[in-house]
Amino acid sequence: MATKSSPAPIHESKACAQGDAALARAFVFLGKRWNAVVLGILSSGPAGFRELSRAIGGISDSVLSDRLADLAGAGLITRTVDEGPPISVSYALTDRGEALIPALDQIGRWAVEHLTDDT
Repeated sequence: MATKSSPAPIHESKACAQGDAALARAFVFLGKRWNAVVLGILSSGPAGFRELSRAIGGISDSVLSDRLADLAGAGLITRTVDEGPPISVSYALTDRGEALIPALDQIGRWAVEHLTDDT
C-alpha cells in the first residue's frame, strides 16, 4: 500500500528555491563563453591582455575586453595599470575569484569523466 508523502516544510522549500536561484545565477554568469576560461588561466597567476588572448586563442579583442570587464565588475579579478614606460595592464584573481577555482576545477573533472565530445 502506497503512503502519501508529506510536502516539504516551507522553510526547506524556500531554502531550496534560494539555492536553485543562486546556482542559476552562477551558471548564467559562468556560462558566458570564455568567463570560466579566463578565470582558469588567471588561476596560474596574473597575466596581461595579450598573454590572455594568446592563451585562449580564438577570442576577439573586443570579446576578451568585455569578459574582463564582466569579471572585474563581479569582483572576481582586478585590473592593475603599471604606468611604465611602457604602460602595461595586468589582471589577477581577487580572493573572491580564487574561492571559485576549486568549484571550476571540480566541474572540469566532472566534464572529463561524464561528457563526451558530442555532448
